[in-house]
Amino acid sequence: MNFWEYLGNRHQQLLIDAYQHASAVFQCMVIATVVGVVLGVLTYRSDWAGNMAITSTATILTIPSLALIGLLVPPLGLGVPPTVTALVLYGLLPIVRNAIVGLRGVDPTLVDAARGIGMSRLARLLRVELPLAWPPILTGIRVSTQMLMGIAAIAAYASGPGLGNEIFRGIASLGSANALNQVLAGTLGIVILALLFDAAYVLVGRLTIPGGIRA
Repeated sequence: MNFWEYLGNRHQQLLIDAYQHASAVFQCMVIATVVGVVLGVLTYRSDWAGNMAITSTATILTIPSLALIGLLVPPLGLGVPPTVTALVLYGLLPIVRNAIVGLRGVDPTLVDAARGIGMSRLARLLRVELPLAWPPILTGIRVSTQMLMGIAAIAAYASGPGLGNEIFRGIASLGSANALNQVLAGTLGIVILALLFDAAYVLVGRLTIPGGIRA
């Protein structure tokens, strides 16, 4: 059976796996974005705290993904919980780092002007600092998403959802007629999803970042 025949016969299952893969990455990115931005907001004013936040999240990336998921299986079980936990942890570094860099890069005169017209600290953060820091934060989100697209495939090791199941089935049956088709279908599916997500982020950037800041 050639690759196109395999896709025709398995398209329904592949679409389900692709949807589950995209859904898992999207939901984990939402959590990672909230946690990462909050960490950035809490630490960017202090060099020590900011460096600690970046170093801590960077350390997580030194743990091989297969090993981390394996370590999470005993306390969390198989399936979604270890997948979500691992993906959120891996997605933090680019968001935390870019949030801190973006917030520190806001022009102090703009913050002083906001303070001068009576804005509270929270109002300055929400209406001045975070909007101006949004472009680097969005870049961090894009980088994290591309990373998680690939890492999410490893979640199949712990019975997680997504296209990784197709890849692992192919690897487990190397030598069989459809082994290469399975690996190729899962891999190409992940690449296509990554490109679609990145295109969506480009659109979000154009809709949410003023032209003056983009320039």
